Amino acid sequence: MTRQQIDRRKLLAWLGMGAAMPAIAACGFSAKAQSFRVSYTEAEWRRRLTPEEFRVLREEGTERAFTSPLNNEHRTGTFLCAGCANEIYSSATKYDSRTGWPSFYREIAGAVGFSTDYKLGYPRREVHCGDCGGHLGHVFDDGPQPTGKRHCINGVAMDFRPA
Repeated sequence: MTRQQIDRRKLLAWLGMGAAMPAIAACGFSAKAQSFRVSYTEAEWRRRLTPEEFRVLREEGTERAFTSPLNNEHRTGTFLCAGCANEIYSSATKYDSRTGWPSFYREIAGAVGFSTDYKLGYPRREVHCGDCGGHLGHVFDDGPQPTGKRHCINGVAMDFRPA
């Protein structure tokens, strides 16, 4: 076998693995596959949530950038999961990332969970509510210190409770 044939086989193997990755990931960890402290049937979630909240929290959707009033929320208080009222972020960790979504550099300890999302064909760190499993958004490594993280959270997935 020539060097060119080996390189071609390696390339085809890498391309095959890349194409299969989303399917493999779908068989792995999912926030929906876990059991959570707060659990409802799909019909109950639909009754409890607005259509947009359901689309984001239960179907892992994303709201349009710059549409959430919580993006401009600057009072002292706590951000809660819109699905179950779990306290997920403190206003002390919120900052303006200029991305169009409410952003935080740290979650309240133990309030959220993480999984890997391959919906765009590459891995992203998904954030979900630790109590009900609702999809909140994603975490990126371009945030401010002290963590360097940017929790990019759908405003429709949260409610705000002033201090």
